[in-house]
Amino acid sequence: MKDKNLPNNYDLLSLEELTLEANKMIEDLENQKDLQNSIENYQKLLKLNNIIEKKFQANTKNIGQKTKEKIQAITLKK
Repeated sequence: MKDKNLPNNYDLLSLEELTLEANKMIEDLENQKDLQNSIENYQKLLKLNNIIEKKFQANTKNIGQKTKEKIQAITLKK
């Protein structure tokens, strides 16, 4: 499953916006009766989940890096 196959440009959205989009997809899946369409939408949801995971990991890494830099700056002042 390639993340690039999704129709929308999810790279520009925040984690909160991506989560809302995933929640909409879940709601739609819960309300669908057509199994074939549900399978396609479920696959899109899995791809979106992968994007959310990657973005979350990148944000976590960024936070860790900023924290490390702040700690180094504090320790250098002493």
